[in-house]
Amino acid sequence: MSNPNLQLILASDHAGFALKEVVKKFLESKKYQVLDVGAHELVPEDDYPVYMTAAAMKVAQDIEGNTRAIIFGMSGQGEAMVANRFPGVRTAVWYGGNDDIIRLSREHNNANVLSIGAKFVSEEEAKKAIELWLETPFSNEEKHARRIEQIDSIE
Repeated sequence: MSNPNLQLILASDHAGFALKEVVKKFLESKKYQVLDVGAHELVPEDDYPVYMTAAAMKVAQDIEGNTRAIIFGMSGQGEAMVANRFPGVRTAVWYGGNDDIIRLSREHNNANVLSIGAKFVSEEEAKKAIELWLETPFSNEEKHARRIEQIDSIE
């Protein structure tokens, strides 16, 4: 773990619940600080905006940038839409495939939320992608920093 102050927020609805639970145990075994903001039990008719809002607010409130979130839903798309409504939150969506998507979300966009489409990935694929996402630093290249500043200034 590169940043001992890093706190990871986890959130899911019913569609991502099982994968979130597996990932939570995985991250805790790696000694990450994990806060699960729900769902805390499988409720087939729950609504993802409640949980995604809780996660995004934690990330948005962290001025120091020591908080990231990993959120889970069926496709990850709606979950990302909710999270990206909060200032300072930059959510990348991943539903399997090319690892460059994960790497570039951190290097170029300093993504602080990863939204995973649980229907489309295995537990092992998710663990591998999350490790890559957590280990990949922001490049700090001027052009990328400038663009992130522009994104974060949109009201």
